[in-house]
Amino acid sequence: MLSHVTIGTGDLPRAIAFYDRVLEPLGIRRMETAMDHGLAGYFTEPETTPNFWVMRPIDGRPASVGNGVTVAFEAPDRATVDAVHAAILAAGGSDEGAPGLRVHYHADFYGAYARDPDGNKICCVCHRPPA
Repeated sequence: MLSHVTIGTGDLPRAIAFYDRVLEPLGIRRMETAMDHGLAGYFTEPETTPNFWVMRPIDGRPASVGNGVTVAFEAPDRATVDAVHAAILAAGGSDEGAPGLRVHYHADFYGAYARDPDGNKICCVCHRPPA
């Protein structure tokens, strides 16, 4: 369904350090870096979609966050959600909702919400029942 998701950053080296650490438990790796173009791309496998990009805004204006925008990464299990949330906090992100069930979405929605250092809202979620 999705080709890619892009979020803005005002500090690409900081964003790279953050997302390298946070996405590692999900098996998502940075596979493209173009500092001169101000971007970094994250994939599970080369040339697959969807992919995730962090970049300086093309228009040269400061990066900003969207009200109501959340980028959610799917985890294979609840332990991985916990690991990603811990990595977010250790890498300088801020908590927006500790790991736990959100049954108002559905009975097995186990997620954690956070903000990256630029203020972008991110989520890690597992939709499966516990093993």
